[in-house]
Amino acid sequence: MPDKDAGTPRVYLARHGETEWSQNGRYTGVTELDLTENGVLQVLGTGKTLVGPGKLIDPVKLAHVFISPRKRAQDTFDLLFDSAGKEALVKEEKVTTTEELAEWNYGKYEGMFTNEIRARRKDQGLDQDRPWDIWRDGCEDGESASQVSDRLDELIQKIYKIQGPYMHGEKPADVVLVAHGHILRAIAKRWIQFPIGRTLPMMMEPGGIGILRQLRTPQHCGARLPVGNGLSGQHKDDYAWLTAPLRPRIWNMALKAGA
Repeated sequence: MPDKDAGTPRVYLARHGETEWSQNGRYTGVTELDLTENGVLQVLGTGKTLVGPGKLIDPVKLAHVFISPRKRAQDTFDLLFDSAGKEALVKEEKVTTTEELAEWNYGKYEGMFTNEIRARRKDQGLDQDRPWDIWRDGCEDGESASQVSDRLDELIQKIYKIQGPYMHGEKPADVVLVAHGHILRAIAKRWIQFPIGRTLPMMMEPGGIGILRQLRTPQHCGARLPVGNGLSGQHKDDYAWLTAPLRPRIWNMALKAGA
């Protein structure tokens, strides 16, 4: 049976490659870090496999690319696309750097580990009955969950305006978001209209690619998310599918056979 929504525009989520802090688990918001050598290889591998003419992310099919202002995201964009692809996108004014895609502002938790944050908060008399959870509790002197949700909702509305006229494949209108682990998971939640605090069993490896799309049925939207790291041809078809109603009551996640 053909997929009636196969021609609808997609939103590709591109997480930056590994940094020293992402490798060891420190919360990295505004701190500017370079990609590690492994991080560079991760992104180059993803770009070689998934980005380019005739590939999953084809520059000629892109309506826009939004990038976080952090250096690690900017470097990831530069590595994902070849020179010709980047030059064409920039020339056509399809590339925007925006604070809307900046990583969660961790405030006083910047550079800390989860166990350190939880210990700090307990010393302050907080979270005595349950451990700190960023999706519920936010960050001291940083962003709350509702603030993150609000700024991502504004970005999603911009994407809807870009893609809305082309829901039946009238013109390629794919969008790429190059950003960070927490903020990309947050935008996946808001795309399917989950509250930020609602659990979504999704992880994105550094240098990995996720896929969101709008379904033609107006009450639904969907996401296609990577299970593997997407760095080689043998992994590029290993995906999980997540679908949920815009007013989510029940949702399902199904893995491809063998994933």
